[in-house]
Amino acid sequence: MAQAAGGTEAPLLPSSAAGTPPTPPAGAPRRNWFAFVCATLASMTTMLHGYNLTLMSGAELFMREDVGLTDAEVEVLSGSMNVFMLVSILAAGWVADHLGRRRTLVLANAFLMAGALAMSLGHNFAALMAARFVTSVGSGFARVVAPVYNAEISPASTRGVLSSMLDIFINVGILLSYVSNYAFAGLPVHLGWRVMYGIGVIPPVFIAAGVLFMPESPRWLAMWGRHGDARAVLLRTSDTPADADLRLEEIKRAVTDAEASPSAAAGHGGVWKELFLRPSTSVRRILACVLGLQFFVQASGVDAILLYSPLVFKAVGMASNSTILGATVAIGAVKTCFILVGMLFTDRLGRRPLLLASTAGVAATATALAVTLYVDTSTTSSSSPATAAACLASVLAVVATYSVGYGSVVSAYTAEVLPLRLRAQGSSLGVAVNRLTCGVVSMTFISLADGITMPGCFFLYAAVTAAAFVFVYTRLPETKGRSLEDMEVLFHK
Repeated sequence: MAQAAGGTEAPLLPSSAAGTPPTPPAGAPRRNWFAFVCATLASMTTMLHGYNLTLMSGAELFMREDVGLTDAEVEVLSGSMNVFMLVSILAAGWVADHLGRRRTLVLANAFLMAGALAMSLGHNFAALMAARFVTSVGSGFARVVAPVYNAEISPASTRGVLSSMLDIFINVGILLSYVSNYAFAGLPVHLGWRVMYGIGVIPPVFIAAGVLFMPESPRWLAMWGRHGDARAVLLRTSDTPADADLRLEEIKRAVTDAEASPSAAAGHGGVWKELFLRPSTSVRRILACVLGLQFFVQASGVDAILLYSPLVFKAVGMASNSTILGATVAIGAVKTCFILVGMLFTDRLGRRPLLLASTAGVAATATALAVTLYVDTSTTSSSSPATAAACLASVLAVVATYSVGYGSVVSAYTAEVLPLRLRAQGSSLGVAVNRLTCGVVSMTFISLADGITMPGCFFLYAAVTAAAFVFVYTRLPETKGRSLEDMEVLFHK
């Protein structure tokens, strides 16, 4: 990309980030808290995505009565985010390359704040759909740009942990939405659901303010010829000054290669041409891994559990709403805890072992859940507490095994393997496949269960996840400890 007009590097970073920090003794590694804080702030935007995505599960009980929504309108409102997000997901790469990763995250928070406010004030189906669209734009930007920023700001030694943080925050948001449903359920019907959405206006304000004090991605700065600013950021986010200089040289070489690529010569449209029409051998392999992984992570059917677990529990005889609510909260808690476990081991064990363990585990536990449901539905006697307990244990096992690998590694892996010139648009494409697959799963589960039975659904998900194990084993190389600029070489082998 071209340098700023007149050859000068227009300042973008705050003074605290642009200035050169005190340099520690040469070669002395340090615990990089600055990179951790930056990744945390970027990831917190995705917490709002998780909150808004699942808040409908409880809010719709009150919205039906207050706004007069029909079953079809509730279904459309619940599933529309995955469809609406495709608009901003596909645009996020272009926006992030031109505005910068940091400014795009601020923009995402602005949309999330406006969407939450509009939802809390909506009085009819059309207004709620418009508000849902605004929220989805912010969610799409956050889902694409946060993992890209985290991958680009992180040193190789901790990139797996820092890139996986957004998955933690997505699930924290999901858990908070369940808590919000429970906490405000006692308010008057016309007020409760509006408060649930209304409190979502506050966090984006503070998160956006924090993001403004983050430095821009050093790789984005280098793309625009601002090498001095890029080095200042690298000095603060690398393990040692020597590592910062090495990372800068690798980034410069990557930028030079990107400028010489066919996509640079053809402009923005050339990126898509390089991805689809004239990909190199390494790009073709990388794209196959990214799209395949993003498809399989949602085709595992975990969203069917997250969205329809009350139906699953009712199928085995759970009748009490309070018991079902407690089981649902347990799902959210287990999912968050095991994502944290996976995140902590990403840089120790590597991405591949966690993905292999996760796909094998989900295939086995989904099969166990299907068998439990089949045994219960095939017997003529009423469901027993033991059957309900076995079903809950199987559901929690599916969620746990999913979270330890699928839920903690996929975002980090797909962001880090894409080359710099294709990272933003390639990440957009991967997240688009993820959301589209999620939409298909979430909007077909009930119909599919009517057609092939509920046990049949989970047998199907188990078979798909077994295929995912084979895919990971045969196609995905290990990326632990490698620099981002070395990925294309890895996939060229």
